[in-house]
Amino acid sequence: MADEARVDKWLWAARIYKTRSIAADACKNGRVTKNGINVKPAHMVKVGDTVSVRKSPVTYSFKILQAIENRVGAKLIPQVYENVTPPDQYELLEMNRIGGFVDRARGTGRPTKKERRSLDAFIGPSFEGFGDWDDDEED
Repeated sequence: MADEARVDKWLWAARIYKTRSIAADACKNGRVTKNGINVKPAHMVKVGDTVSVRKSPVTYSFKILQAIENRVGAKLIPQVYENVTPPDQYELLEMNRIGGFVDRARGTGRPTKKERRSLDAFIGPSFEGFGDWDDDEED
């Protein structure tokens, strides 16, 4: 067991990210911090460091118990890190689940089925009587 490990390898080995390249991209894009400071993929982490990972909308925090660079089985994860994510982050995650689909900004892209039905209900009744305009002009 090593004293230090690259942060991108550790994030992959600890099963926080599915692949090492995704972990490296997260580091490059500023979504990974060590003790509150943004880190690059090659940054070394050691036992006792706190690594925070921002996966929208939640920021997960992990205290490193083992600095590993090789992927371990899921049963061994409790020996690798301790989850120290504050409870308010999990409340934020639950609120987003209750709130529904929030990734798409309102008004961009194609409307959802629910939004389409709301639009039809809003537009539909107000234009029903406008189909016979020619009859009104003859009077």
